[in-house]
Amino acid sequence: MRRFLKGLQGFYMVLVFLFLYAPVMVLIVLSFNKAKSRAVWGGFTLDWYRKLFENREILSSLEVTLVVALVSALVATAVATVTCLGLDHLRKRIRSLLLSATYIPIVNPDLVTGVSLMLLFFFMRLQLGFVTLLLAHIVFNIPYAILSILPKVRQMDRNLYEAALDLGATPAQALRKVILPEIMPGVINALILTFTLSIDDFVISYFTSGNQVSTLAITIYSMARKSINPQINALSTLMFVSVLVLLVIVNIRTSRDVRKKPKEVSP
Repeated sequence: MRRFLKGLQGFYMVLVFLFLYAPVMVLIVLSFNKAKSRAVWGGFTLDWYRKLFENREILSSLEVTLVVALVSALVATAVATVTCLGLDHLRKRIRSLLLSATYIPIVNPDLVTGVSLMLLFFFMRLQLGFVTLLLAHIVFNIPYAILSILPKVRQMDRNLYEAALDLGATPAQALRKVILPEIMPGVINALILTFTLSIDDFVISYFTSGNQVSTLAITIYSMARKSINPQINALSTLMFVSVLVLLVIVNIRTSRDVRKKPKEVSP
């Protein structure tokens, strides 16, 4: 009976993963299909990847996406780092209240966040474009950065800062040479996570970018509405692989931190 239940559990897991990743695998295979038809295999080719990197519209969208993702990740991580250090020294009730408010954008639907930011920019009389797109990405990245950094801040010994000051360090030196190295794994994870989320975002970018700039996600959406272009398959494959690599790096770093923790605690 136990063997039957284990076998049934394994079969169920295979079905779940097949349902989740079969469409992605089909997309990756079609990105190497020489024929434009999705029903006919015309042979292996890399022409769609070559044409992809010759497409000026896609390259322009890629540049905007990478710049927005990098800048928003850096700014959001810096703001989150300062926020986490401040939250750690607040009273428990106030800290819990602020954390609850911080986590609301995470559980809030992206559609609501995107529309709200668009209306806010209209109210502030800001023309939708690169600036509003960047501000929107910074806003929705900050809560995720706080989630990554706050656990490291809580694990840190609160006496380290005072000890550094007693040994003659200035507040800036104590922050740079003592505090930041202690929470650096969380900071790096926050950078990678927010960079990945920014690249992957569509809904918020759609409502805050306007007609002047376009991200990769918006460009893919526009191309897919016109026709099924095999370049979309190639571009989607590259985005999937890039996000997968970044997530693997985050998981590896998290696993290493978990393994090191018992060693540091043991005498």
